[in-house]
Amino acid sequence: MNKVIIMIALVLGITGVANAQNTTGDLYEGLTKKLTFDRMIPPYGLEVTYDKTVHIIFPSSVSYVDLGSPNLIAGKADGAENVIRVKATVKDFRTETNLSVITEDGNFYTFNVKYADEPLLLNIEMKDFIHGGSTVNRPNNAMEVYLKGLGSELPKLVHLIMESIYKNDKREVKHIGSKRFGIQYLLKGIYTHNGLLYFHTQIKNESNVPFDVDFITFKIIDKKVAKRTAIQEQVIFPLRAHNYATRIAGKKSERTVFTMEKFTIPDDKQLLVELYEKSGGRHQSFVVDNSDIVRAKVINDLKIK
Repeated sequence: MNKVIIMIALVLGITGVANAQNTTGDLYEGLTKKLTFDRMIPPYGLEVTYDKTVHIIFPSSVSYVDLGSPNLIAGKADGAENVIRVKATVKDFRTETNLSVITEDGNFYTFNVKYADEPLLLNIEMKDFIHGGSTVNRPNNAMEVYLKGLGSELPKLVHLIMESIYKNDKREVKHIGSKRFGIQYLLKGIYTHNGLLYFHTQIKNESNVPFDVDFITFKIIDKKVAKRTAIQEQVIFPLRAHNYATRIAGKKSERTVFTMEKFTIPDDKQLLVELYEKSGGRHQSFVVDNSDIVRAKVINDLKIK
């Protein structure tokens, strides 16, 4: 008799738990905290169709795209890093799906996508902006995606720092540069913030012939090794470049701000920066010593706008 009572109690207990879960819809086990609406990133509405392509233009290069359904196809436009094209793979799909995009400046975009015979918008520009979480009913970290290579620094802040250095246009370093064949290549400043270095450079073309940039290299080399010897070289790859100049017209100048991971140079080595002209011979180069790196201006002293 006691066994029967125990079995009935167990069954009633299990049924009660199941009913409680079904009533509340809460199937999580253990301690959980419900996500509130203020943590939600509201999606944009997007219409796609089978016979036409929708193009979305972002303010920065696209580094990640996720499609919520095989009913969609998307990819970068040929020759463009910041434009994706989207269209339906089947006609008249009825179930709404989604699309998510992350760009290199750390912005996160999400779209709810539905089918339309004639989409209202075929070419869309996602304007760059910095939001205030409370004013637009979205979390303050909605667009603060950390990307590989920038460590703990926010891509949006890196962009603002580069832009601020470029706009301030101060010459903090006055002894580093080269000048040959009417071309002058200067290092105007070295800055540091949160494990990153910022190099502000300028190319002046005092000739009448345009200067087309082929490529720029940053290499740590032994002071006793000739410039063009590949032995003992360590290449430094910039993480970002603001206003990367590819052509400097005659009697004009252009400036670029490069972002790099923090590094220092041993006393017997130096940083060699080389600028190569495309289909020309007016190459430039200058060297940076460790004493110049360690005197980098702390970015907190700048007014970031």
